[in-house]
Amino acid sequence: MNATAAVGTKVKELRVKKKMTLKQLSEASGLSIGFLSQFERGLSSIALDSLDKLADVLEVPLAVFFEGSSECFDDPVMRTAEIKPSVVSTQVLQHLLIKSDTDFAMFPRVLVLMPFTEQIETADILHTGEEFIFVLEGMVTFLLDKNKYVLYPGDSIHIHSNQQHNWMNTTAHLVRMLMVNTPNPLGRVSVPEAEETESSVSNQDSAR
Repeated sequence: MNATAAVGTKVKELRVKKKMTLKQLSEASGLSIGFLSQFERGLSSIALDSLDKLADVLEVPLAVFFEGSSECFDDPVMRTAEIKPSVVSTQVLQHLLIKSDTDFAMFPRVLVLMPFTEQIETADILHTGEEFIFVLEGMVTFLLDKNKYVLYPGDSIHIHSNQQHNWMNTTAHLVRMLMVNTPNPLGRVSVPEAEETESSVSNQDSAR
């Protein structure tokens, strides 16, 4: 079953559970009966805003349509509703942009750095692989070996992770940046590699 068919099936299940006809769902959502019929059968794709309308009518969160999707079919798309924030530290939140149990080498995520509130302790970080950062919002101070670089929105930096490095937000404003690391600690790798990578990521985050 592909992604479109799986979501369409979920919509139909929820509609039937609420004892709604296609006509009633059409009138409440503003989407045509013909389109809804094709969508529920997996014959038509749907825009995210239209799916959001159906979520409102069916009185469920948008994320419900994507629950368990990665286990049901091989969908390469990471939907907005699937991206959940997690706490790295009191100063850092992360949004993982990859599904678990993949064979991809890259580990992409969006990091949110809280505004500067206290003196930040910096420590040199060394780990395996590569690290790429693209600043989406705010100003990031990046330390590389004995050099300091200030990155603004649109700036990026790409390094070998075995170089001494660190980054921080020393401003009073929020920072958002895209970070891509290799190797991927969530990927299907051998046990020794996974342990080494997870340890590196953990040490890297705890130092920040």
